Amino acid sequence: MAEALDKDIINVSTLLQLVDLTIPIYQRPYKWTARNINQLFQDIEKHKTKSAYRLGTIVFHQDDDDTEALNIVDGQQRTLTLVLAVFAIIEQRKDNLERQDLAEQLETISEHLDDFMQRQHFESEISQRNLHQNYLEVRRLVSRHEFTEHHIDFLLNKCEVVTFTLKDISEAFQFFDSQNARGKDLAPHDLLKAYHLREFSEQEESLKSFTVAGWEALESDELAALFAEYLYRIRHWALGHSARYFGKNDIGLFKGVNVDNIEHFPYVESLRITHHYVDEYNRQYHRKIDAQTRRFPFHLDQMIINGRRFFEMASHYQAQISLIVDAEHGSEPYFIGHKLTDNAQLILQTLNGSNKQLKYPARTRTGDKYVRAIFDCALIFYIDKFGDAFLSSAIEKLFIWAYSLRIKQQVVQLATMDNHVIYHNVFRIIKDAIEPSDVLTIALNTLTDSDNKNNLRKANAAKDPLVKLFKGMKYYE
Repeated sequence: MAEALDKDIINVSTLLQLVDLTIPIYQRPYKWTARNINQLFQDIEKHKTKSAYRLGTIVFHQDDDDTEALNIVDGQQRTLTLVLAVFAIIEQRKDNLERQDLAEQLETISEHLDDFMQRQHFESEISQRNLHQNYLEVRRLVSRHEFTEHHIDFLLNKCEVVTFTLKDISEAFQFFDSQNARGKDLAPHDLLKAYHLREFSEQEESLKSFTVAGWEALESDELAALFAEYLYRIRHWALGHSARYFGKNDIGLFKGVNVDNIEHFPYVESLRITHHYVDEYNRQYHRKIDAQTRRFPFHLDQMIINGRRFFEMASHYQAQISLIVDAEHGSEPYFIGHKLTDNAQLILQTLNGSNKQLKYPARTRTGDKYVRAIFDCALIFYIDKFGDAFLSSAIEKLFIWAYSLRIKQQVVQLATMDNHVIYHNVFRIIKDAIEPSDVLTIALNTLTDSDNKNNLRKANAAKDPLVKLFKGMKYYE
């Protein structure tokens, strides 16, 4: 394959002037949305002072025996978006440019774009709709006075793509698959790693290896679970959003601000002050005497500080969540240093299967694992905010809230779990709470046999360990 592969790095202007650039009929519909458009323009604004900015990769197939057409095997979404952006610039800005060289460059590109669009056939209604909506969005963006001629120059001449051109179609697809097979490696948390490594400031370059060491020490499956099962769910539910699957489109939830680069907006000041204060505190010579260090005060629902603090946050919550989950699954009366009440102990022992009198074999069922997930996430979120204050009461309250779903539903699926959180959102209550009492005083319904769809027969309900726990806490009659 190596002999058939041609690699190049070209700017956007060159890309859009390639002769016989073609989107083949086998390509999927154009699915990028206004969100992708705005992300592109945010990247242009953010990196406009760089000598070059890489936008991604495009894979071409070119069959010399048939035609000179450059068929886009991978990268049509990005290419079409750039076509829309430059087409809008030509329409909205070309005639009023002060820089004659840019006007001439756009005039030349315009001829190629016209030829390109005349040769394309977008049969899919999805493509037609997204192309239309995205063009309206990009036209608004390039018409703004803050989108200057410098931005236009940067987009055309400094933004680049890596292109791979192959002569054999099977090899083109094989290469495309090999590139995307890395998708197994490029899980959402891997994409976040790449993003936040780029966000390190120049002054922090020496700290990279030390900061990322905790991340690298974890298996990929551990990091996947940390983000998908805990951090993503808690942050999304706390915002009132569905949180079923953590995918690549959700990583924006873990992108925040770079305190060294962002403007001095009022909302950033508390983060900037805390960020620098913690560093200054730990650098003081007094620390050589008292051997004390101060951790950054992370919170699960806080705005992310990009770069070093992101990796510190991930390491912090990997340790915290492991500690809490391990304590939950223990049989000791103490939980993270707090002596539990009898009820709280009985709840955890029953859920973990360590109570010999109140056995709960159904805890390993898929539906029960979903319910356990929302219980664990809610408890972790509560502890993250209030520590061990009234911890036993919190365990009792969150257990009733979570496991009422199990009693009321014969079948619990992922959607069932997610909907229960959204419609009875304890995470929003915890997020907005000022005192533990704001969480502990929420009203929960008392259940009856008529609510119990998990045990359709009354005799079975009487033996259900969950029902026994609910009755003991006066939440079942």
